[in-house]
Amino acid sequence: MKGRSPLLLEIVAGVLLLVIGLGLGYLAGEDHPKAAIADSQEPTGVDFSPVWTAWNIIQQDYVPVEVASSTPIATSTPDIEQQEVWGMITGLANSLNDPYTYFLPPVENQQFSSDMSGTFDGVGMEIDQKNGQIIVLSPLVGTPAAQAGIKAGDQILDIDGTSTAQMDVDTAVDDIRGPAGSKVTLVIDRAGWSAPKQFVITRAAINVPEVETTKLQGGIFVISLAEFTSNSPDLFRDALRQFVQSGDTKLILDLRENPGGYLDAAVDIGSYFLPSGDTIVTEDYDGHQPNIVHKSYGYDIFNGNLKMVVLVDGGTASAAEILSDALRYYGVATLVGTNTYGKGSVQELIPITSDTNLKITVARWLGPSGDPIPTTGIVPDVEVDITASSTSDTQMQKAVQILGGTSATGTPQIVN
Repeated sequence: MKGRSPLLLEIVAGVLLLVIGLGLGYLAGEDHPKAAIADSQEPTGVDFSPVWTAWNIIQQDYVPVEVASSTPIATSTPDIEQQEVWGMITGLANSLNDPYTYFLPPVENQQFSSDMSGTFDGVGMEIDQKNGQIIVLSPLVGTPAAQAGIKAGDQILDIDGTSTAQMDVDTAVDDIRGPAGSKVTLVIDRAGWSAPKQFVITRAAINVPEVETTKLQGGIFVISLAEFTSNSPDLFRDALRQFVQSGDTKLILDLRENPGGYLDAAVDIGSYFLPSGDTIVTEDYDGHQPNIVHKSYGYDIFNGNLKMVVLVDGGTASAAEILSDALRYYGVATLVGTNTYGKGSVQELIPITSDTNLKITVARWLGPSGDPIPTTGIVPDVEVDITASSTSDTQMQKAVQILGGTSATGTPQIVN
């Protein structure tokens, strides 16, 4: 549909696309954001007079508290009034109680754009706000967060001595990020722990491999996909070529702690396994506009002898959930692991002014069955948890067992 904005498949709330230390823009769709409504008018049936009454009271009566006695109290200025307008829009967005809908005033909007442009310094993890808590969606492979032992599902209670209670995600992002070489102290709680623990993490420049391949004994090939970026289809195609050339017929697709990304990348990757026309996902606009159905491009390169397992966990979100759900629905793959994250909505970035944007939920994701992706996540076919005391990758072991490799308790052997 011409003029549609990019669809945001990220999952972190607040400034949700701010991968702490990565800054990849999880966009899908076309290149240009939707234009703001040209003829904005006061809606009928809504009494806006209380807004202007409050506005006038603030302009006339408000006295700043933190002003030295010898400092004249500044009268209202255009800059201050503009900040008040941004605050009104922020409050309007927040009133929806949707963690994926929020306003980006100029400074935050610039930071948002910068974060989507490439690599920068940080600790290398994605965070979200869920049930009022700041949680870790995914520590990215090889980053300071992962090396420190941070795991998907961890709750961040405190950042450098500041409690995260009532903290929004963009504030948490700003507090955790910082220049390479500097340190941040996080207090973390985790299911199964008797008490929270403190982590001191040294920030660094983050460069994460998107796709990694491993060949295991027993004719099993593993493709690990860390995220869905614009590069993912080409990188996945190269990895798939390695798999085909290896002569193996058993594939493990590891989507654990994959926070999602570009929808187009998920559709392209799914097309290697599905015939043309198979529905991968539908955008349900609840009647506001026609639904959009995304179907397989029909690469469908396998002839029926493929055996496949997809590994998922609580960090598997958005585009990763869409791909997992489609591969299972059509009988291509068995899902192994724990419940996925449960990101079942679509966001668009809509400009309000030339230097501000509103990110707003505009649709729901419907899987091939026509059912929404549940907010509680997709339940895998075979549930295998990795506990805090686990010394081995029991999920990978189970996948190998399902594919006819080593036993569930054995350690999968890498073939050099």
